[in-house]
Amino acid sequence: MEFINYPKCSTCKKAKKWLIDNNIEFIDRDITGDTPTKEELKKYLEISGYPIKKFFNTSGNLYKEFKLKDKLETMSMDEKLTLLSNHGMLIKRPLLVTNDFVLVGFKEEEWKEKVLTK
Repeated sequence: MEFINYPKCSTCKKAKKWLIDNNIEFIDRDITGDTPTKEELKKYLEISGYPIKKFFNTSGNLYKEFKLKDKLETMSMDEKLTLLSNHGMLIKRPLLVTNDFVLVGFKEEEWKEKVLTK
């Protein structure tokens, strides 16, 4: 299980504490120093079944700076994946990645259901 996060993010800290408190083993990956590649993101999309928009940190500064609210709809899937893979801070976090599922963001109930039942 891979925990992709931004160490300074309060939600990521909360999620990490939840994993530790529930004795879940994970690989800790800093999204700023080890941003998911385009290929990894494609795989996460497939596994998760989520629309790509869910992978964007819509409340982040970069999202606003790049004016993505207006541009995202007209961009190709390839352009979106390239943007995410080039700018880790655009990715909604934390990401919890396994071979069976990918969780985006931390919603404790969703994590309990997916993680603790595996």
